[in-house]
Amino acid sequence: MRTPDLDQLDLAILSCLQTDARMIAEVIGSKVGLSAAAVQRRIKRLREAGVIEKEVAVLSPAALGLDMTFVVMVEMERESLPVLDGFRAQVLADDCVQQCYYVTGTADFVLVVTCPDMAAFENFARRMFFDNPNVRHFTTSVAMDRVKVGLTLPLS
Repeated sequence: MRTPDLDQLDLAILSCLQTDARMIAEVIGSKVGLSAAAVQRRIKRLREAGVIEKEVAVLSPAALGLDMTFVVMVEMERESLPVLDGFRAQVLADDCVQQCYYVTGTADFVLVVTCPDMAAFENFARRMFFDNPNVRHFTTSVAMDRVKVGLTLPLS
């Protein structure tokens, strides 16, 4: 999928949408200087091109009783494609994992995990790490505070 060339109007529309995905085309148009129909055409093109991946509701973990966030560095036993792909599949299937990055350095993966409490995290760790013979080592840090959780990308 080739990313289209984005002009300043596309970037302005994307800026509006990533701040409030429910903003209607008329309001966006008034902010960026386009008609509602032109905004809708551009949004459709941006969706089809994969620039807009999805539009979701951002939920409050605390309001849902998910009070604990963990950052986990995972080192695999060996770095073969089947091992990496197997771990990726395991991560993708687990709702506790909010983010996963395949990284360079001493760890192979960095996970951001949300759980209601330490007992739930222990259960997560057992099924994700202890029961997986391909995990050599993992290190966990408990987040003390959510200082910034970014969902907007810099568009300049």
